[in-house]
Amino acid sequence: QVRLEESGGGLVQAGGSLRLSCTASGPDFSKYSVGWFRQPPGEDLYLISTINDTGEDKYYTDSVKGRFSISRDNAKNSVYLQMDSLNPEDTAVYYCAASYGRNDLRLAHDYDYWGPGTQVTVSS
Repeated sequence: QVRLEESGGGLVQAGGSLRLSCTASGPDFSKYSVGWFRQPPGEDLYLISTINDTGEDKYYTDSVKGRFSISRDNAKNSVYLQMDSLNPEDTAVYYCAASYGRNDLRLAHDYDYWGPGTQVTVSS
């Protein structure tokens, strides 16, 4: 079992960048795949990106391809989401989620562990 906590959110102007971190506490983090989701105001939860347990396989939804980059450092029990060229449509609460022993998960209900979320606000 792991506990997840996101950090790095905040207020940024359009065109700016933020780097979100998802830090895990608990054993065997290197055996978990991780996904980043976001929930814009008044909308549903959406998958943004995933990374497998080794960090070799990555997925991005079309709306963030070329702007966001996911990575992980298993030695630090952390997964990162580098977000560049932000626009107001990226405003949302961002969540990281983890699943043990399974990779390439695209649905929220496939993930077992969730962080509390971090707010990202992009001003125009």
